Amino acid sequence: MTTAICPGSFDPITLGHLNIIRRAANIFDSVVVVCMVNSEKKAPLFSLEERMELIRRVVKRFPNVRVDCSDKLLAEYAKQFEGSVLVKGLRAVSDYESEAQMALINKKMNPSLETVFLTSSEKYTYISSSVVKEMARYGTDLRKFVPMEILDDVIAKTKQQEAARHGA
Repeated sequence: MTTAICPGSFDPITLGHLNIIRRAANIFDSVVVVCMVNSEKKAPLFSLEERMELIRRVVKRFPNVRVDCSDKLLAEYAKQFEGSVLVKGLRAVSDYESEAQMALINKKMNPSLETVFLTSSEKYTYISSSVVKEMARYGTDLRKFVPMEILDDVIAKTKQQEAARHGA
């Protein structure tokens, strides 16, 4: 049985993320969406626990997908799953360079770990969590960017954060 690991910070999960997860769920026996702690990303919109809950709501439609979190290096985390494969989404050529480098590092740390790249569907190539958060700050309609199950959460959390930032 092959387990696909779909890692990310998912702050918040987007339709682009969901597209990659859905496609991985169609290819692999089991998929673990692992919400990673990214030391380079400061001040997340959602806490780790909140992100996991949002992801669970969105992926509950897929019976072979579960949600986890980790603060370990991804190559170390993957060791708990025999025969696991990392699934990474690529939006553009610029993603490939950094993701290919990470795949080589992960392979060096965990020689049995393979990485599979799935190119984003054309309609999601421009979506990122950072872009979603920026659009949310300006009140943009997010229905084409985030799953409907969490749309209200993203809007409410953004308003809450903006109010706190402006001392309201």
